[in-house]
Amino acid sequence: MIRSGLGRQHTWLAVGARTFALLSLAMPLILKHNQLLLLALLATGAIWAAVTAGELLGLPLTMLLIMDAALVGSVTGLSSHSTTAVLGALAVPPFTGGLSRGARGVSLALSAELTTYVVISLTDGPLTQDQGTSAFTWAVTGLGLGLIASFLRHTFLQVNDPQRAYRDAQALIRELITLSGRLSSGLDSVALGGQIASAVRDELPVTALTVHIPRGEVLTPLVGDTGLSSPDLVISEELAQYSLLTGNVRVVGHSFAFPLNGGNGVAAVVSGVLAPGLDPQVMDLPRRLSALDRRLSPATVRLDTAVLFLAFRDSATVEERRRLAREMHDGVAQELASLGYFVDNLVEQERDDPTKERQLTLLRERLTMVVGEVRRSVQTLRTEIGENDSLGTAIGSLARHLSASSGIPIHVTLDEQTTRLRPEVESELLRIAQEAMTNAVRHSGASAINVGCSVAPPYAEVVVADNGDGLGPGRDDSHGLEIMRERAGLIAGELHVSDNRPSGTVVSVRLDGVSSTEPAVSADTLLT
Repeated sequence: MIRSGLGRQHTWLAVGARTFALLSLAMPLILKHNQLLLLALLATGAIWAAVTAGELLGLPLTMLLIMDAALVGSVTGLSSHSTTAVLGALAVPPFTGGLSRGARGVSLALSAELTTYVVISLTDGPLTQDQGTSAFTWAVTGLGLGLIASFLRHTFLQVNDPQRAYRDAQALIRELITLSGRLSSGLDSVALGGQIASAVRDELPVTALTVHIPRGEVLTPLVGDTGLSSPDLVISEELAQYSLLTGNVRVVGHSFAFPLNGGNGVAAVVSGVLAPGLDPQVMDLPRRLSALDRRLSPATVRLDTAVLFLAFRDSATVEERRRLAREMHDGVAQELASLGYFVDNLVEQERDDPTKERQLTLLRERLTMVVGEVRRSVQTLRTEIGENDSLGTAIGSLARHLSASSGIPIHVTLDEQTTRLRPEVESELLRIAQEAMTNAVRHSGASAINVGCSVAPPYAEVVVADNGDGLGPGRDDSHGLEIMRERAGLIAGELHVSDNRPSGTVVSVRLDGVSSTEPAVSADTLLT
């Protein structure tokens, strides 16, 4: 088997190193006309040619590495009594070992070549001081070159390794698991943001305060008082956007905003409105806000870590959902569709037997229903909220697909502000809306479904109402309502299910957001 990718890169670098070494060894031969050195040079060249051929043919690299080092050690041991110039070849196997096997390869090469060199040299008599010094010098040189090769292998040669991303992820996840036990404040971004808000309130008398986190180039409210409405609050939200883009403190009248720097840029932005009767100039508010940013640095790092963890979790699950959707579409759905065509042929053949024809027709209808369910599941798995799409846009897209596949009209009403909810909140609300709409399509017997989506971060509400048969007795094999309640609980939301008037069912999930009701945590607690 011909080696490719990472192995081929290593091979050609090794060829370059061996060629350079042979040219270097040829210089003393030209100057001294030493016949023994010529034989050693030819033998070393033949060894390296054979090893290179083995590498290109895909022979085990560890075996070739040990053979290369041992044979080079043998050649240098036989000829070093006559000329120490040949000892320069000892530096090459550790270098090529580092390219192929990293630090382990360096260790194997040095051990093999030094062992064979010493054993064979001693058969011709004790080592001279010149031999020992030269051998030690070139062995140390080989060690240095081997470590450099190991670094090159780790940093550059593994770029084309298809498993490198998984190996890196494996190491990082193991490290994260180890570290998670030492995260005393946990990874709940809302709780950590609430602690920061409480600490700022301890330092500044404010009437409104919001902690925002960046989402691209825009801000998403994490906790605070964005449900309120006042000119000063509107100004503070505009100042928050300015602080995100510039990284600077901004004060206009009683409104203010300042960034929280987590070490890799702006991790969050705090905006708010000072209490009436206070003078920002007398308070020297910009200086106090800058000092507060520095004092809250430990809390900012914790919040930034929690937000990064959520982003990692979301990105990992998105790819897995896409993979499952592809497998269901290309596997189960296609097989069921083919089975349906086979049943169609059987129906045509049994026209003379009304009983069999009726049974096969019923089977065909059931297959059609199952194929529809699979396709709706594929659509559910594929639906996600993009960086530029709002929650309402994603719900509308899902409603169109469900309506097209079921034939039931679904009317969507949106009332959204431009400010976005946190990504994990949008994701859970979308999944709740999916489950509610899918249940209405499958089980309610409805002829129309109405969906409402209102978003004014941190407030949000999604309502799914149908005109079907209403609430019925629960089924033992149905867990949809329980899952929706769990999803609502994850984002501190409230799920309500009730009868619609005059008929049907209403499922609503409401998120009131987090304001000044967060538990008080002193600023001193956050500084440790």
